Amino acid sequence: MRVVIAAVGRPKDGALAAAIRDYESRASRYWPLETVEVKAERAEERVGPALARGREGERLRERTATIRTRVACEVGGRNMSSEEFAAWLQRQRESATDVAFLIGGAFGLDPALAADASFRLSLAPWTLPHELARLVLAEQLYRAGTIVRGEPYHK
Repeated sequence: MRVVIAAVGRPKDGALAAAIRDYESRASRYWPLETVEVKAERAEERVGPALARGREGERLRERTATIRTRVACEVGGRNMSSEEFAAWLQRQRESATDVAFLIGGAFGLDPALAADASFRLSLAPWTLPHELARLVLAEQLYRAGTIVRGEPYHK
C-alpha cells in the first residue's frame, strides 16, 4: 500500500511549505507516502476557471492513473472523524490498496475527476485554500498513523 498526495501547484508561502513538509515527513513514518505536484494554470493566462480546472485535472489523472482508489478532497465530500479516517486508511493498508488523495488548485478540483474518484472526502466544512487543504490532509495522515499505532499524539 502506498499513499499519494496529488496536488496542483507547489506551496508558495515558505512557512506554509515548511509546515506541509514537516507533516508529510511525520506521516511518512506511518504510511509509505509519495507527493505528486502537478503544474497549476497561471491566472495571467486568463483561460478561465473551468478550462484551468480541466487542464489541472487531466494532469492529476495522468499522474494517478495506476491508482485504483482515488479520493477527491473537496467541500461536500464525506465527513469523517479522525478515528474513522484512521480506520478507513488501515483497511486500505490491509487490503494492499494504493490510495491517491486529489487536491485541486486555486480554481478547485475538476468536476470530471471528482466524479471518477472512488469517493469524495471533506477536509473541513469550509472552502480551504489548496495549500492549507494539503497541510490539513498531511496532519490527518500523521494523526491517523498515531491512532492506528495507539501512540499518544491523538487525544
